[in-house]
Amino acid sequence: MANFLWRRLLWAIPTLIVVSFISFIIIQLPPGDYVTAYAAELRNSGEYITAAQEDAIRTQLGLNDPILVQYVRWIGNIVLHGDFGQSFHWNAPVSELIWGRLALTLLLSSLSLVFTWIIAIPIGVYSAQRQYSILDYVFTVFGFLGKGIPDFLLALILMWIGFAWLNIDVGGLISPRFEGAPLSLAKIGNILEHVWIPIVVLATGGAAGLIRVMRANMLDELGKPYVETAYAQGLSERQVVWGYPVRVALNPFISTVGWALPALFSGDVITAVVLNLPTTGPLMLQALKMQDMYLAGAFILILSVFTVIGTLLSDILLAWSDPRIRYA
Repeated sequence: MANFLWRRLLWAIPTLIVVSFISFIIIQLPPGDYVTAYAAELRNSGEYITAAQEDAIRTQLGLNDPILVQYVRWIGNIVLHGDFGQSFHWNAPVSELIWGRLALTLLLSSLSLVFTWIIAIPIGVYSAQRQYSILDYVFTVFGFLGKGIPDFLLALILMWIGFAWLNIDVGGLISPRFEGAPLSLAKIGNILEHVWIPIVVLATGGAAGLIRVMRANMLDELGKPYVETAYAQGLSERQVVWGYPVRVALNPFISTVGWALPALFSGDVITAVVLNLPTTGPLMLQALKMQDMYLAGAFILILSVFTVIGTLLSDILLAWSDPRIRYA
């Protein structure tokens, strides 16, 4: 196990270096730069700057330096000082912009992930045990609908239901009258009125897909000889199903940690935009649109780090739960 972990850690370091460099290059591939996007935004509002002024801004921001010099300066500040740079568009430190929205993003994404697993695992196990039953067909239809309906469309439907039928405010995570107000029971209740929509939207699509995965894996395991042997030894159905096949069938869930961890950081961007959520997703989208390279680069780098860490964690958990994987 120690050799297994050591190999994974050794591969993680060069992977992060390569990913950070490629990410920084990709951000600068689109035509123009932040100053180009900034000048276009000014023109749309009826203001203009000259080419000389644009060049002066580029010099001030260090955009005229070679890409390699910009990368070394950027990654050096991150590694040595924890400084992700200054956002051009927001004129604020990148770290403040990201960490200010990170807590809410992690809260929503974590709750959604928990609800996804709570829904998917029991339903998947039941569908496999009661194959071709009425409820199995019902859950199958739910799985197809959950995967087929886009998250943003489901968000719009739930917003309409909340506004038209439940008579509650929709959009955002808190009503305007509670913004800036001290924490109270009324404020907590108002947050709960808003938070259920993004949780349901984010959990539905994930649960729909994982139900099908869990069902398929359970059907494969329930037909194996060791299950029949367990029944022959007098164990109850609950002991047999949850003690053996479920443990093996959970491997795909454990393997999703690799992409679930970065998803916790970024959230669902489209859903966040539709629901007007103050999470990191819309901020990342705005940074990419404005070619705000330090803010966009920080997002991509952090997502890459989370992906590598998530993959490492999933490898460790898989190796712990299934000894066969340690020797693969």
